[in-house]
Amino acid sequence: MSPTESSPLIEPPTENPFPAYDSKSIEPPLSHTRYDYGPILRDIIIGFSDGLTVPFALTAGLSSLGSTKLVIIGGLAELFSGMISMGLGAYLAAATERDTYTSQEEKAHKPSCLAEQRSEIYNILEKYHVSRAAATPLVDELCANQSQWVRFKMDFGLKMEAPDVHRAWISGLTMGVSYFVGGLIPMVPYFVMASVREALMVSVAVTVVVLLVFGYGKNWVAMGEHRAGVWGAVQTLVIGVLAAGTSYLIVKGLDGGVDV
Repeated sequence: MSPTESSPLIEPPTENPFPAYDSKSIEPPLSHTRYDYGPILRDIIIGFSDGLTVPFALTAGLSSLGSTKLVIIGGLAELFSGMISMGLGAYLAAATERDTYTSQEEKAHKPSCLAEQRSEIYNILEKYHVSRAAATPLVDELCANQSQWVRFKMDFGLKMEAPDVHRAWISGLTMGVSYFVGGLIPMVPYFVMASVREALMVSVAVTVVVLLVFGYGKNWVAMGEHRAGVWGAVQTLVIGVLAAGTSYLIVKGLDGGVDV
């Protein structure tokens, strides 16, 4: 029998299940890089939900005064100021996150003794119940390359993800536009109807439908379950109705108790 032939009594050769580490294999594959739309989706949800709730509550409250012009002026003032505020807030939050990551990365790049690096990697891997004997080949490979060590520390030690360089302005623009679109929906009836009371009724009906659809959609996209979508629809509707009802009653009470 030739050496290349197999026999039932001889265990066939198997490949090594733990191949040697290659420093190039740790680098991310550039050809398969995909953009993460999670942060954008989060900004859309936050901006649209706030825009749909806050201006709706304000216009509902102002409608109790009986002036369509007052509702439109007050609603637009809040809409533009809210859009700018939400956009700037999202921009500053993303910029701060980016600056924090850059600062921590610069600290990680500072020279440190090899023993300290190895000890830190061992401590990180111990959280995943990896023994020192099993972790030693990985520790040796990471300590042999400074960039690999820094990336490992940022990902697993500090648990910080590298932010996109354009993330700040994209986040600000997305949040601001989403807020404006959401806030404009409850105001449309006041632009096209002369009676403020009729406009309020139409605004409430339209906003209720949008709140239900939006609440269902955001939870269904996030969890992929019909039950979660229904709960999201009910939750969003209750919050919007409570905000609008409270605003309406407060403004109505103030108008009845203040003589101008």
